[in-house]
Amino acid sequence: MEQKRYVVGLGEVLWDVLPEGKKLGGAPANFAYHAGQFLGTDNTIAISALGQDELADETIQALKDHGLNDLMPNVPFPTGTVQVKLSGDGIPTYDIKENVAWDNIPYDDDIRRIAQNCRAVCFGSLAQRSQVSRETIHRFLDDTPADCLKIFDINLRQQFYTKEIIKESIQRCNVLKINDEELVLIGRMFGYPGLDIENKCWLILGKYNLDMLVLTCGTNGSYVFTPGNVSFQDTPKVEVADTVGAGDSFTGSFCAAILSGKTVAEAHKRAVEVSAFVCTQNGAMPTLPESLKK
Repeated sequence: MEQKRYVVGLGEVLWDVLPEGKKLGGAPANFAYHAGQFLGTDNTIAISALGQDELADETIQALKDHGLNDLMPNVPFPTGTVQVKLSGDGIPTYDIKENVAWDNIPYDDDIRRIAQNCRAVCFGSLAQRSQVSRETIHRFLDDTPADCLKIFDINLRQQFYTKEIIKESIQRCNVLKINDEELVLIGRMFGYPGLDIENKCWLILGKYNLDMLVLTCGTNGSYVFTPGNVSFQDTPKVEVADTVGAGDSFTGSFCAAILSGKTVAEAHKRAVEVSAFVCTQNGAMPTLPESLKK
């Protein structure tokens, strides 16, 4: 019997505590959910850690409600939360609580088994702010098969990243996903601020021997760089409900398309259409219409 191959979102799972209530968040679950809408939910899974508290139970239930598989060991730390405060004109500020469960993801036998049968994994920089989870992410990546798609969705948050974490992550991935603001920061950090955005991308692609570099520029479109080629797509104009999870939906649907054998240009077009739709919906995990799944 053929061994099951997994598509994995690896890292933080947390609750955004907003003035009107709390919502489940975290890029890994969003990524796995959107990949699963195309590939089926059987082989897609979110990996993190939960506390031994009521929020942990609520997390498992919320994931089940979205048809999402999870592998989240319980650890003696609180389940992650982010306090979101809104200023008078509605601008949010975030307080991402530290020393929480997802800072302490253990690399156990169950997680190792998933790594050894992993078809694609998406990870970011935030869950690497602590040594325990950073080592787990590194060990997971090191244990994946040679043909695994390893996507580093850089996702810089507050002060929770270092040059070393970013460099090690780019060295361990074969696909880098970054936005235009992050590219400026990386350019300063790594000492090539004078280049235009395309030349920065070509430089990073070649320097780290990447298969792909995905650059999103908000309303100014997006690019996918591969050795010798670049795909560009305009960003569709839509009525935005909120942008929560739009980037993760882009990554999840792009990854699913590549795994399904679509060309980079076809995968890019699908990712742009999916993320535009997600912007028209409330929350990070809306159900996609069938027309987008073709």
